[in-house]
Amino acid sequence: MAASHTKIAFTIKLLKLFHSKNSLYHLLIFLIGLPIGFVCALYLQNFSAAVQISIFSVFHSVSLPPPPLAHASTLSLLPSPSLRPPNEQMRMMHNMSDEDLVKRVVEISKMTTTNTSPYKVAFMFLTPGPWPLSPLWELFFKGHEGLFSIYVHPHPSYNDTTPHESIFYGTRITSQPVYWGDFSMADAERRLLANALLDPSNQRFVLLSDSCIPLFNFTNTYSYLVNSKLSYISSYDEKRKSGRGRYNPQMSPNITIQDWRKGSQWFEVNRDLALAIVDEQNYYSLFKEYCHPPCYNDEHYLPTMVNILYGELNSNRTITHVDWSIVGPHPRKFVRSEITEEFLNSIRFGSNECVYNDNTTPMCVLFARKFTPGTLKPLLMFAPLLLGTNY
Repeated sequence: MAASHTKIAFTIKLLKLFHSKNSLYHLLIFLIGLPIGFVCALYLQNFSAAVQISIFSVFHSVSLPPPPLAHASTLSLLPSPSLRPPNEQMRMMHNMSDEDLVKRVVEISKMTTTNTSPYKVAFMFLTPGPWPLSPLWELFFKGHEGLFSIYVHPHPSYNDTTPHESIFYGTRITSQPVYWGDFSMADAERRLLANALLDPSNQRFVLLSDSCIPLFNFTNTYSYLVNSKLSYISSYDEKRKSGRGRYNPQMSPNITIQDWRKGSQWFEVNRDLALAIVDEQNYYSLFKEYCHPPCYNDEHYLPTMVNILYGELNSNRTITHVDWSIVGPHPRKFVRSEITEEFLNSIRFGSNECVYNDNTTPMCVLFARKFTPGTLKPLLMFAPLLLGTNY
């Protein structure tokens, strides 16, 4: 634009000079100045373009600040992995402490309704790391997306190599080390419950281990849990040394010897009881201070606390089969040679009838443990028996 004005100015000057008395003199001056003017105009034109380019470059070279990272509490509100498209699942990791996590759960419970449909079952796996039996669970969950959520609590040092196409991809939660016989076991259970409670559509919560297997297909399991009136925490008064013998009198008067209960660690609860468990502090603090080996909190904390505060919500039985026929602190482990159709059916229907929704039923357990890694191959062979033909 500056160059155009310069050219016009020279043209006007030329016309005036031709009408002047000293036109010859001024024409000579003009002819000398003309090339100088064109050189200046060219310079101005290039300078203008350079300035425009510089300004454009400045605006486009400045990186806009990235969108603010979601706060930890916001991350907790992300949809559960079972609702995300395949290969787009995000890890359920956050930097909240257990205390902040519980506070967030309580906030969500006040803001949301429990009438979220469809109801989902939260499958919570407590595992040290590797999970040899996961292919069987893959078959169990296949085709039922939207009706379940999965939460895995491994040791924090475990290197997760779960492939993106796996149903377990993105199901790992922020974890802490867990030690057998230590109160860290109860903390891990509460941590799993709290993470699962962040999803309002989760209505039933089942705790499982890496050595657990399903005994029935997903449809039957889901119907059994979602339609149940009660929760399933094993709780009974064991008067022998392995029960009342572990009671610490320092817990009195809050917990008496008559209140003391024993039960299986592997439980299943509805949403109301799950919320109560993660929010309860009085009995949690008592057990944390006074229940140390030979008092094992994973066998006594929930059975005792729930019996005292929420006994009417509980069936007092577990739905996970464990064989305690051997003497020792750990249940029997099942090996490959034992896996037969007769053996599996003896677990599925071999126990005495139990009460389910005020009626008796032979279907008393839905899961079983402890199955060693070597049992995977025969278990997959019997998958049609356990899971039906439409898995």
